[in-house]
Amino acid sequence: MNTQNELTEGRGATPTPRRTSGPESVLRPAVDIFETSEGITLIADMPGVSKNRLDLRIEANNLLLEGTIGIAPQENMAALHADVRATLYRRSFVLGNELEASKIEANLKDGLLTVRIPKRAELRPRRIEVKS
Repeated sequence: MNTQNELTEGRGATPTPRRTSGPESVLRPAVDIFETSEGITLIADMPGVSKNRLDLRIEANNLLLEGTIGIAPQENMAALHADVRATLYRRSFVLGNELEASKIEANLKDGLLTVRIPKRAELRPRRIEVKS
């Protein structure tokens, strides 16, 4: 099956931004997408995000990834230079009808978020026994 038909990046399907005191900067995490006969696996690079600062949810047929970087400055220290100015990762994907959104599994380890989305059972390949 073609992955494009099952999972596409949501261009207009972004979550409602959280309001902050100033303009919000958002980081777009790099995501690798793999397809097998069993389903789709996404691996998102989200360094600095802990499990309690991660929000993974389904809204309609959109998979939304959102995570906040936990930067804790040392006491009595101020940053002279910061390469990372935004602390919010955000990315969204539109799920195709071939995928079972209710059976999504996710794991976060060492800054990598792995999301497994199975295909519907009736669409998975199966071996047919031939009798003689």
